[in-house]
Amino acid sequence: MDVSAPANVLLITLDQFRGDALSCASHPLVKTPHLDALASAGVRFARHYTQSTPCAPGRAGLYTGMYQMNHRVVANGTPLDNRFDNVARLAQRSGRQGALFGYTDQSVDPRITLTADDPRLQTYEGLLPGFTSELDLTGPHRPWVDFLKANGYDVSAGHMHLLATEHERPVEHSVSRFMTDHLIDWLENQTTTTQAPWFAHASYLRPHPPYSAPRDFTSMYDPAEVGMPIAPSSERHPFHDVLLGVRAVTAPSDEAELRYMRSQYFAMISAVDAEMGRLWDALKRLGAWENTVIIVTADHGEQLGDHGLKDKVGWFEQSHHIPLLWRDPTQTATHGTVVQHFTESVDVLPTLADVWSQPMPLQCDGHSLTPFLQGATPHIWREAASWEFDWRSALIPHVNNQWPWDDRLTTSHLAVHRTQDTAYVQFGDGSYLCFDIAIDPTWRTPVTDPKRILDMAQRMLVWRSCHTNRTHSGLLIDNGGVGQWPSGVSWKDTQGDMT
Repeated sequence: MDVSAPANVLLITLDQFRGDALSCASHPLVKTPHLDALASAGVRFARHYTQSTPCAPGRAGLYTGMYQMNHRVVANGTPLDNRFDNVARLAQRSGRQGALFGYTDQSVDPRITLTADDPRLQTYEGLLPGFTSELDLTGPHRPWVDFLKANGYDVSAGHMHLLATEHERPVEHSVSRFMTDHLIDWLENQTTTTQAPWFAHASYLRPHPPYSAPRDFTSMYDPAEVGMPIAPSSERHPFHDVLLGVRAVTAPSDEAELRYMRSQYFAMISAVDAEMGRLWDALKRLGAWENTVIIVTADHGEQLGDHGLKDKVGWFEQSHHIPLLWRDPTQTATHGTVVQHFTESVDVLPTLADVWSQPMPLQCDGHSLTPFLQGATPHIWREAASWEFDWRSALIPHVNNQWPWDDRLTTSHLAVHRTQDTAYVQFGDGSYLCFDIAIDPTWRTPVTDPKRILDMAQRMLVWRSCHTNRTHSGLLIDNGGVGQWPSGVSWKDTQGDMT
């Protein structure tokens, strides 16, 4: 380990947080003073994208550094292959046991389950291998519900009702405050008792729906001032019409209801921002602010009524553009800077490998952000952001004969390649969309020039062809082995030589 590197890492995910919903990103309404303060004391990556949605696929990319086409977590409930390296295992190799507050939504690889009654087979909200759960907020949110019950609330309707009625209770009893309190208690113990380098992952639910902010914040934004979302295009792909027919992801048609939803989403953002302020204060009070790398990001974004939709779905920018704030206290020269290059969630793991002085796993599809954090521009960097969306999970319960006899599952996906001025969407059934986002950033103006469309299709093909599995492809078994060795070769790993 580099002794000059910060000892601690705090990785924070704010579930379903849009990349434009920061006041430091010039949002016209929402206020995020504490996240703004972190951006001023670190680096903000303005064009940062999750690589897939919903929660489990997005987090799989974040935790493994892999694209969906390689990690293959295509839905909430798809198993994460236990062969893959991940952020918690990487931390363990650096001498830090990852502590989880919240959830990781990674389903167990069935090949490591013990019996048909293995409880890990009952829920997709599994624990990422390598983490120790310090506060379990999966499933029924039992610790928080018990806390509310102890404070005199009727909890008989269950955790979803309690989340949907957060506007009736003070912020002191909110799910975000509950988690922050537990995290601060843990931080105090780490800094005053163990004093060992630590790695904590705080996985906050908010601003994920239900759309209900704590009582102290629920009236923060007037529904009359939240603005109206981007309307659906009059000329739509058939899959867009399918989505508009799915109640779970269709935005309210009533304007008052739509405005209220938007006001509550912004209020939830300001409420969780306040929790970030409490964390920053705690780290400073404990003397850990100058010895801790802090990363704030999200698993995916939120449609918030744009294109007639809510939640996270489809190919749309709003579902995939997310924040990334990175504070390395040792890199003071770049504090307050904004990176405009395209970055992706798969870049987080390679950068943490640098922080922990560990080799970047060969599985990674991302690149280290370290040059940007040091004020340099890498000599090789992507010119576009790419992401994927897969909806076969809606069909799996109804398909009796899967591949190769029924191709509905294998064609129920899309991929997006988004450059500075053009967005190309390729569907698994062979259809496509191409938008001129230079003249229309709402993604509603199609490109009609065949040469421009062909160029984008070729760019996507190159992107896919350059990110195939490389575990063994850089090694030749000749003269004892020549090239880049994978991890997992026990006798070579002990030598500390992977070249």
